[in-house]
Amino acid sequence: MYLTGEGASPEGNRPFVDEFDLSSKKSNRLWRSEAPYYEQPVEIIDAEKGLVLTRREANYEQPNYFLRNLKTGQLNQVTFFPNPYESLKGVTKEFVQFKRADGVDMSGTLYLPAGYDKEKDGPLPVFMWAYPREYKDAAAAGQVSGSPYTFIRVSPSSPILWVVAGYAVFHNVSMPVIGEGEQEPNETFVEQLKMNAEAAVKVLDDMGVGDPNRIAIGGHSYGAFMTANLLAHTDLFAAGIARSGAYNRTLTPFGFQSEERTWWEAPEIYYKMSPFNFADKIKEPILLIHGMADNNSGTFPMQSERMYAALKGHGATVKLVMLPHESHGYRARESLMHVAWETTQWLDKYVKNRSMDGAKP
Repeated sequence: MYLTGEGASPEGNRPFVDEFDLSSKKSNRLWRSEAPYYEQPVEIIDAEKGLVLTRREANYEQPNYFLRNLKTGQLNQVTFFPNPYESLKGVTKEFVQFKRADGVDMSGTLYLPAGYDKEKDGPLPVFMWAYPREYKDAAAAGQVSGSPYTFIRVSPSSPILWVVAGYAVFHNVSMPVIGEGEQEPNETFVEQLKMNAEAAVKVLDDMGVGDPNRIAIGGHSYGAFMTANLLAHTDLFAAGIARSGAYNRTLTPFGFQSEERTWWEAPEIYYKMSPFNFADKIKEPILLIHGMADNNSGTFPMQSERMYAALKGHGATVKLVMLPHESHGYRARESLMHVAWETTQWLDKYVKNRSMDGAKP
């Protein structure tokens, strides 16, 4: 019997093909994806001859299909699909691993503009994008997912797009929230978010590629909730971009994300985790974006409308953009282009053109 899989490892996913002997119950590894490529077995064409159809890609090579001979190592390209992202040619991608203050492993994917030279160009303005996730132990929180060798892909609303505008983009930064034993992750949600953000900012500063005075934090949904919390409880960021978030947890009283306790069971947790309650502490510019037809149970448009009112009432620099007919994710070309325009204007004004000493423009 032949087995294939994603092949999770400390270096990320490394797909494989194994031969399994049903008599001895032992497996023999026939092949494993090797750096700098990410290659997945798609179909075993001829087991006797060792022929496998694979899909191979690299940071700078678009995915194509190949016929691989596992016995001889011969590789023949089957398809010749062109690069769909010519404007991203030359952009560099690096998988960055680091630790937060308590030793928990973290990671993120760093994109740098084409032709960027750290020694000549110096630290760049940064657009950091993340989404918090809960875990019950540190080992699970520190596991590496995905692969550092996949082709650079972008969706219409991806933050990676801003690498062509001169930003260093720190994408999918891990934001683990851990609750070991009897403790629930959300008991120390804010404290752990702060540790995560401090570690992420520090690693960019230590690498010399990110200007710590010009970093924007952003996220969608629970990532937007994270963004508002980080602006309320830290002074690490120059600005924030929050898309389709929930900011007042009393409006989701029967639980949210992995929180199973109700507001009546843990009112102090709901209060502490709600950035709405700390709107008076947010001094950095924040751009709120929301679909007017959002039908996600925890992120009704009222969440952003009320957060905007709270921030505006305290004199914060804030803008609310409501997208007609859009649900939790944005689909219309008009909406996507408008989100890109608003984001660019916000980042350029409050991050890129912020002076190196942190003074506002």
